[in-house]
Amino acid sequence: MSVLGLMAAIRDVGRDPSGLGYRRFGFSPEERTLREWFIAECRKRGFDVEIDSNGITWAWVTGPGPNAVVTGSHLDSVPGGGEFDGPLGVASALAAVDQLKADGRLERAERPLAIAVFPEEEGSRFGVACLGSRLLTGAIDRDRALALKDADGVTFAQAASAYGLTPEHMGADRDRLNQIGSFIELHVEQGVGLINTDQPVSIGSSIIGHGRWNFRFTGQGNHAGTTPMSHRADPVAAASSVIGGIPQITGAHSGSVATVGRTHIHPGGTNVIASSMDFWLDIRHPDDTVVEAVLADITDRAQDVAASVEGLTAEVRRESYSPTVDFHAALNDRLQAVLPNAPRMPSGAGHDAGILAAHVPSAMLYVRNPTGVSHAPEEACEESDQIAGAAALADVLAAELKATA
Repeated sequence: MSVLGLMAAIRDVGRDPSGLGYRRFGFSPEERTLREWFIAECRKRGFDVEIDSNGITWAWVTGPGPNAVVTGSHLDSVPGGGEFDGPLGVASALAAVDQLKADGRLERAERPLAIAVFPEEEGSRFGVACLGSRLLTGAIDRDRALALKDADGVTFAQAASAYGLTPEHMGADRDRLNQIGSFIELHVEQGVGLINTDQPVSIGSSIIGHGRWNFRFTGQGNHAGTTPMSHRADPVAAASSVIGGIPQITGAHSGSVATVGRTHIHPGGTNVIASSMDFWLDIRHPDDTVVEAVLADITDRAQDVAASVEGLTAEVRRESYSPTVDFHAALNDRLQAVLPNAPRMPSGAGHDAGILAAHVPSAMLYVRNPTGVSHAPEEACEESDQIAGAAALADVLAAELKATA
């Protein structure tokens, strides 16, 4: 089946009922439906399928073995996300294998081939991106991961158990990791790098450093009508003051970006002065020291605002951090030999390939997005580019199956 047919088959899964876009959170019923679709497609093709202790789904195309070539991506989304972020990489992997089988190139493979689907890549439910690959590689402590909670108070341990996993068996899996000889992830482009080129596919050069932090302002809850403005310890006013200053602070550090995309006010009554307010800050820059500098300036601002009002406190907690990752030079050279016209481009978006890169040779292919918009319903990918992306992945995999990792 073509990549277009595969994408069409899941187009209606997880559409956001409140509007456009998708809600396919990690370890949710929607992601389970997508996982079952992927497993069914793999079994139709005769692949050996297994779900490992961390919830990663592995489809062995040619049978398990060492020095395997692995491709794949994720199926979960951010709230209100687009159609292609994640699923395009999974559908393209299936389509690429179909193409390799059809033209006889799979028969000449000298290395095992597998497709991997990673859970909770976006981190939209439990707050830590690339949770499956972090657990696999040991990049996150198992106990910390199991204690993570979603917005409804469900722990990751509870969600994993409901998904059929055994929490005490989760964590770093060196044997599994050692099977991977190289990992190549295809993903829709999440920027404008290819828009003004005649190329549908680029090769990832790096993923810039990025992290997520939780800022919590705590004050005194009180009555909205009977408490004078002069007697308030209002965490919402304080946090909002800090958020409003973030563009100016970030602007002082050239090339950095900082985003507040999520807030939580407790208890949330219209006629109640809140007791606390949380916001989550995302900072990115190619130089990790600049990320730390931006964080330090925003943290100082938060502490100064809290100190200026009696009864207010501010706390900052790091949820995740990934330093800048440069993809494997020799692997990228092999990709370039297959795709000589594909430009090499850095990315400001995190991916499972970026987590795996510290442990196995990893690379990424990006497929052109004509809108340049991602993590939103306007994300797009032309049908001709989807087909070109799957073909490029097939060519890359064919070459890698003959290469010595």
